[in-house]
Amino acid sequence: TGHYVTYYNADKKERSHNIQLAAKAIDHTILFPNETFSFNAVVGERTEKRGYLQAPVIVEGEFTEDIGGGICQVSSTLYNAVDIEGIQIIERYSHSREVPYVPPGRDAAVSWWGPDFSFKNLLNEPILIRASAQYGVLDISLYTSDEDA
Repeated sequence: TGHYVTYYNADKKERSHNIQLAAKAIDHTILFPNETFSFNAVVGERTEKRGYLQAPVIVEGEFTEDIGGGICQVSSTLYNAVDIEGIQIIERYSHSREVPYVPPGRDAAVSWWGPDFSFKNLLNEPILIRASAQYGVLDISLYTSDEDA
């Protein structure tokens, strides 16, 4: 149904680790008809206790370090994968500056105490989200019941 791939520098260990954790959190999520997916609700709070590491983030147009840096690449890749007929975007915010992993205006900034990325399944069948992050490739696909996952 939907598919999108972005790339990251696997040598940036902390950021790569955060991307992998967030991708694992959304992998195998099933969204039933009329159900709304919230990135923050599914991924949960990004804390050291939950395994997230310090990595670069954008705050008010400036780069800084914070726990969970890199996860906006996961939300942005997911946004591009779900931008299909039958999915209604409920909440999406762009970063305060362009990001390198998606085209301008195609990002979805998220933060635990701020922006969320959410969408609703308007199809008459469930959607399965598959996400993997390895070797610098973040791959997100959506499947409906008539497709093989």
